[in-house]
Amino acid sequence: MKAIADKFKSFLSRRDVDMTRGNVYGLLIRFAVPLLLGNLFQQLYNTVDTWVVGNYVGKEAFSAVGTVNPIINMLIGFFMGLSVGAGVVISQYYGAKQPDKVSDTVHTALAMTAVLGVLFTGIGVSMTPLMLRFMKTPPEVFPEAQRYLTIYFSGIFGLMLYNIGAGILRAVGDSQRPFYFLVLSASLNIVLDLVFVLAFHMGVAGVAYATILSQGISALLVLAVLLRSDNCCRVQVKKLKMHWNVLKKIVKVGIPAAIQMAITSFSNVFVQSYINYFGADCMGGWTAYTKIDAFLFLPMQSVSMGATTFVGQNLGVNDVPRARQGVSAALRISMLITVGLMLPVIAFAPYLVRFFNDTPEVVRLGTLFLRMMSPFYVLCCVNQILAGSLRGAGDSRTPMFIMLGSFVVFRQIYLFLMTRFVSNTIVPVAMGYPAGWLVCSTITYLYFRFAHWEKHRIVE
Repeated sequence: MKAIADKFKSFLSRRDVDMTRGNVYGLLIRFAVPLLLGNLFQQLYNTVDTWVVGNYVGKEAFSAVGTVNPIINMLIGFFMGLSVGAGVVISQYYGAKQPDKVSDTVHTALAMTAVLGVLFTGIGVSMTPLMLRFMKTPPEVFPEAQRYLTIYFSGIFGLMLYNIGAGILRAVGDSQRPFYFLVLSASLNIVLDLVFVLAFHMGVAGVAYATILSQGISALLVLAVLLRSDNCCRVQVKKLKMHWNVLKKIVKVGIPAAIQMAITSFSNVFVQSYINYFGADCMGGWTAYTKIDAFLFLPMQSVSMGATTFVGQNLGVNDVPRARQGVSAALRISMLITVGLMLPVIAFAPYLVRFFNDTPEVVRLGTLFLRMMSPFYVLCCVNQILAGSLRGAGDSRTPMFIMLGSFVVFRQIYLFLMTRFVSNTIVPVAMGYPAGWLVCSTITYLYFRFAHWEKHRIVE
């Protein structure tokens, strides 16, 4: 028992990483690899749900689980933006060697999460029917989609608590333990999916319950680490309160990111309504594409989060040249990995789609989407890495304006003009995504190249 206790104590001990010194590539890779693997397992939550219902429940259930992603992402995206704000403030204070300020930010972020958890649960459950009708969800899909979302939002607090806790750990360079928790949580999710659907025949409700239970476990684990931590991120219940001066800094960075993520996800509700117009098979093909698309995005998103922490810590000590060096390294790493993944996806697209659903028309359309869109993912490396770096510097408003202009305004204008005046077919509709990526990457690069983004440092 003593040996087990010692191992547990060692696991809870500090694993933060100071990114203000050491090899830039080594630090970014060391940080990004556990984060990538963790994001991979997190993505398994909804992917396994989709696979189980696609193979063991039915086509309507498959389309239902896939079509609700924009609604989930809209609400979660807003909270994730606030989490980014907390992480940036923590990373800059950590780099500046101000542990008291780190502690104040940690407790403020958790208090904020508790309040928002109650609010988001109520909003998510109450708004589900309205959002599904707004997306023009077909009648045969509507009941299953509503059932899944109602259960999901009822347990959303676990997801929020895990994400803010993991964000706190990552802000000080610890990306390992959040990864371990996600491995356990995702594995539990797979087991519960199969048990609830195959053994108890609970259908869509079963995969929703499996997801919220698994997320709840990961939230408890990350909270346990923060409660027992021996560094400046340690949580003490008596200190849980809003430090308004710190909250102001979190909001300054977090609200623009939150608005950008939420509105971008909301705009995807419009895009999904265009997809839904073409029927259940097209919805199924798009659902399969989006599941694979999410995996292709993981490397660049993981490296982008690494760049956010790297830039934040180094600007905390005002080392601008090293911060810029980290951005360049992050771009090279993300592009290399993305191209390496993109090529086999194009080659094996039909087999990947068939893994989710083997309906011939679903496979045909899913393959079309994958092969048509995949070459453009290199563009996303540019906007993801540079946007993450700008947020790490404390400049969250510029990525917000650029991404809203590209992913919302431009994309909606493109879709309206394309479907009304060019061709109301699925290919030009789907190409609205790469078109938005191109606009966003071009503007972001020009801003990053010529603006003094490093002057947005937020620590005193």
